[in-house]
Amino acid sequence: MIRSDWMAARTAAALLLACAPAHGGTVKQISGVAAYYSKNYSGRTASGERYDPNKFTCAHRTLPFGTRVLVTDARTHRSVTVTVNDRGPFNKGRMIDLSLAAAKALHMLDRGLIRVTAVTQ
Repeated sequence: MIRSDWMAARTAAALLLACAPAHGGTVKQISGVAAYYSKNYSGRTASGERYDPNKFTCAHRTLPFGTRVLVTDARTHRSVTVTVNDRGPFNKGRMIDLSLAAAKALHMLDRGLIRVTAVTQ
């Protein structure tokens, strides 16, 4: 009986370590409005990367570059995982700007703005 309790505790500790955020911080959950980059946008992001509309990336005002974020549409419950590589959005009331690929995956192109929950990974 003692051995199985020890194994269970060891397994739980291993799972906690495996699920810890890669950036070493704590998991954050935020809610707000998401928009997406224009179909005609091109150029460099704040991280220095060239914007690629086919990659799952996003802009956030404060999260560190490279942070992975699970973004879930509050209405449809569709989710995508994106990586922060830009700063913004700079429009009042918006929390995150998504790449065109992420917006397509969330089926938000026809809606423009959607309410989302974002969880850092």
